[in-house]
Amino acid sequence: MTTYVINLDLPGAVQSRHLYGHFAEHLGRCIYGGFWVGEDSDIPNERGIRSDVVDALRALNIPNLRWPGGCFADEYHWKDGIGPREHRPRMVNTHWGNVEENNHFGTHEFMDLVELLGTEAYVNGNVGSGTVREMSEWVEYLTRDGDSPMVRLRKENGREEPWKVPYWGIGNEAWGCGGNMTAQAYGDLARQYATFLRDHGDNKLYRIAAGANVDDFGWTETLMKSVGCVGCNSAGVASPYQAISLHYYTMSAEWENKGKATVFTEDEYYATMANAWHIDTLLKRHTTIMDHYDPCKTIGLVLDEWGTWWQVEEGTNPGFLYQQNTMRDALVASVHFDIFGKYADRLFMANIAQTVNVLQAMILTDPDTGALVLTPTYHVFEMNTAHHDAHVLDVVAKDAPEPRKIGDKKLPALSASASTKDNSALISLSNLDLSEARTVTLDLRGRAFADIGARILTAGDVRDHNTPDAPDAVAPKAWDGVRRVAGGLEVDLPAHSYVTVSLGLE
Repeated sequence: MTTYVINLDLPGAVQSRHLYGHFAEHLGRCIYGGFWVGEDSDIPNERGIRSDVVDALRALNIPNLRWPGGCFADEYHWKDGIGPREHRPRMVNTHWGNVEENNHFGTHEFMDLVELLGTEAYVNGNVGSGTVREMSEWVEYLTRDGDSPMVRLRKENGREEPWKVPYWGIGNEAWGCGGNMTAQAYGDLARQYATFLRDHGDNKLYRIAAGANVDDFGWTETLMKSVGCVGCNSAGVASPYQAISLHYYTMSAEWENKGKATVFTEDEYYATMANAWHIDTLLKRHTTIMDHYDPCKTIGLVLDEWGTWWQVEEGTNPGFLYQQNTMRDALVASVHFDIFGKYADRLFMANIAQTVNVLQAMILTDPDTGALVLTPTYHVFEMNTAHHDAHVLDVVAKDAPEPRKIGDKKLPALSASASTKDNSALISLSNLDLSEARTVTLDLRGRAFADIGARILTAGDVRDHNTPDAPDAVAPKAWDGVRRVAGGLEVDLPAHSYVTVSLGLE
């Protein structure tokens, strides 16, 4: 039996709530038909924004929302999306489906959504086809008070007060759809753009440079070198940007043969989970490079695109990236969250791709009936809310089962993490084995605990998923497989399950 030793009285780094961030791109039915239905829709909405989507996401306490892309960001010109909607110019979304974009959902609509969600805005600017002036003026338009050309333009469009917009992406995937640049060429551009992204008033910008794809460690090193001296003493030069990004998607095989969302073999399941676990190796290696150039960890790492990427559902537009979401996807998410905590001193933000109707979505909306479905991944996010801004607790495994060898990777059978905040603790446990149930012991030291609560997310089959006809096929339930033992707890973990244990600490 595996034992996890957890010292409840030794809190570590704070695990930022921004590790549970989200991403909404002008892609498929994420914006139009997902968030935005328009004021004239029969679907209940507030100023055109779908009310049930807002309610569902508010229950997750989502900390931030990234917009408008993604690849779309580097062909988006923000001034096309302001002013009266009937006068906004149209464009072609060349990246995603080659469909016409009417720009009805623009800056004001996005900030309206941010306010309805009670979240923070992460705006990704256009480096690939835009200009320094264009992005600089967007910052001014959104965040400046008083009087200036962009302030007057904003007021003409109906918004008197500036918004708070802390997070700004300096382009997206500059190595690919954002311009096919070399690392050095982009590093120079990022410094230039960051210089002209001004802090206006008390709105302090957190500038995020477009970082590496998967294991391009040379890209990360080039960006860190381009920063200059970021030592711990007062002679250190402030970095022009505050973070660099990283993108990593999980599949069952190679990019050209991603696999299907709901039809997969046992071998494909285990390959998927091993690839999900690979994020640990990637974070370790990228953060090691960052530590070399920035030992005091003044520059953050932002994993602003992660999640599963499957073949699109049959009969849907291949450029819309619509896929179903099973218990397998939920476990991919739980593994990521367990690993994120290990890097809480450097990893500041993560954004799952994407929030509605695209890739590993929280929410699926039916285009014919308007029905809303919460996915298994949604429930993992909800079950993790107590980890937001909590102190990470080390989880030390004793007698862990031998990892399964999957190609050149190794997959542990179990995954765990823990955190503490406000005289409480949350312990997350995943059993990744498809068929074998396991029981673990929690050796809880340093503080007494009284109240115990447990919940479980699992399914009869790991391929199970939610639909408008079966919206709760995979949904969390109270779990009674938890028992007090000397020094802690025993917890039963059925095959392919995710369990959270909450404790009231004394």
